Amino acid sequence: MNIKFKVVCITALLSTSSAAFATIVEFQTSQGSFQVNLFDQTTPITVKNFLRYVDQGMYSDSIIHRSLPNSVLQGGGYKYEGNIPLDKIATYTPIKNEPKWSNLRGTIAMAKLPREPNSATSQWYFNVTDNSTSLDPGNGGYTVFGQVTSEQGMAVIDKISNLERCENVPIINYTAEQCNDVDIDPDGSNLIAVNSIVIIDSDPTTAENLAPKANTLIDTQPKPVPNPVPDESSSGSMFGGGLFLFAALARRFKQVQR
Repeated sequence: MNIKFKVVCITALLSTSSAAFATIVEFQTSQGSFQVNLFDQTTPITVKNFLRYVDQGMYSDSIIHRSLPNSVLQGGGYKYEGNIPLDKIATYTPIKNEPKWSNLRGTIAMAKLPREPNSATSQWYFNVTDNSTSLDPGNGGYTVFGQVTSEQGMAVIDKISNLERCENVPIINYTAEQCNDVDIDPDGSNLIAVNSIVIIDSDPTTAENLAPKANTLIDTQPKPVPNPVPDESSSGSMFGGGLFLFAALARRFKQVQR
């Protein structure tokens, strides 16, 4: 092996290592960008899994597919690639649950199947409010693996959360009344796109000064809430029959992942 080839190999390995341990990522969405500090040291399995999807570009051109008012924003499940119906993101093997931290406002956590604690794959959700009493106890606890780094970042999340919705899907340039008009031609520009998620700081120790709250409610009785919990459900379609933008999707989307 010549020296030039060795240098190339070492550079590639260092680059891969840096990406694998990245701790700050930026969500670049059609409504603005915000940064998230990942909990590399305390939820390593989940962070590694999340970054695997990031490194492969699997979240690029995905959408925010669920918004529950004053509750959560959910994404990481479906991509818009210029066509309707949308494409489901291919997933890797489910990962082990790491329910160390509480579902406080501004945190990001993994979605999973109901009654299956170790079933998280690609989908994540942001806590728009303090969901600790409803989400910390159930399903073995949810893995909170990072938090938004600033109030400016939360302003972007709040902006998306406050948009009009068609059966819980956040949209722009349409009203709730128009959601029932099946004659409107589907247009992906009405979806809230996650254009990309990029690594901006590969130092794995930047979470040391963060102070997430421990989840102390695992396996206690969850507080009843009016909105569904952030689970992946196999018991129905995400979209209703008359929804304008998603009429073609109702037959394809058989699962809801939260």
